[in-house]
Formats: sequence, C-alpha cells, structure tokens
Amino acid sequence: MASASLDDFDIKIIKALGQNARISVADLSKQVGLSKTPCHNRIRRLEAEGFITGYRVLLDPVKLDLSHVAFVEVKLSSTRSSALSEFNAAVRDHPEIEQCHMVAAHYDYLLKVRGSDMRAFREFLGGTIAMLPHVQTTSTHVSMEAVKDDAVF
Repeated sequence: MASASLDDFDIKIIKALGQNARISVADLSKQVGLSKTPCHNRIRRLEAEGFITGYRVLLDPVKLDLSHVAFVEVKLSSTRSSALSEFNAAVRDHPEIEQCHMVAAHYDYLLKVRGSDMRAFREFLGGTIAMLPHVQTTSTHVSMEAVKDDAVF
C-alpha cells in the first residue's frame, strides 16, 4: 500500500470488500479480526478518506451481448492543453468506451472499447472515435480472450 495511514486491518478490509462488496459487517469483522463497531468505523473512515470510492455490481458481458473488446490507440493532431481537455470530455460521453488512458507512447491515448461484435465496433470506430476532437489516427487491437481482468484486489 502506498499510504502510511493504512494499517493491516485497513488493508484486510479493503481486500475483503474488493472480493465481495456485499459482505455483511458482521462477516467482515470476523474475517479481518475486529469487532463490528470498529470494523464499521474503519469502513466509514476509508470511504471518507477516499480509499473506498464506491460500490458497484460486476456484470457478465457475455450475457449482456457485450463480449467484443478492442483496444484502440489514438494519436491526436494536437496535444495542447485545450485539445486534451476537449478529447477527454468527449470520451466521457460514450459508454462504449469502458476505459481511457493517456499514455506515454508513440500514440497519446489507449481506449478500451466494449460492444456486441466486430460490425458494431467498426461502426463505432468510424462514426464516433474517428470523429472525436483532434483525433488524427487510430490503430486497433482486438482481444481474442480475457486471460485476466481483475479489479485492484
């Protein structure tokens, strides 16, 4: 852990919640070796300090017909601050773009795009990604299989 403000109990709580965010405080307290009240207080402190930023449901992309994953390298025509801000804002408007990372490489951004199939991806690439502000070129890598796709813990 990067923060000196986390002790072993905090780390155990974070790891346990990362595995099962629906665990009851009673079960969590047993698992980490604390009584319920101190465990609950630590959870609230971890939330207040921003270590825990939220809770969410993990969905099965195959059952939702969203199993096609592509990684798109994006090179911008400009990397001025205003261009980066415009691109960042535009990316946030598209739920198909699951992740967007500014990278230090021969391209500027790496996008993780999820959809139903190659046809839908091709339409999204040409009709949306290519039209985002300041996009100069793209290069796509299609995922054949997710070998490991985990959260932080």
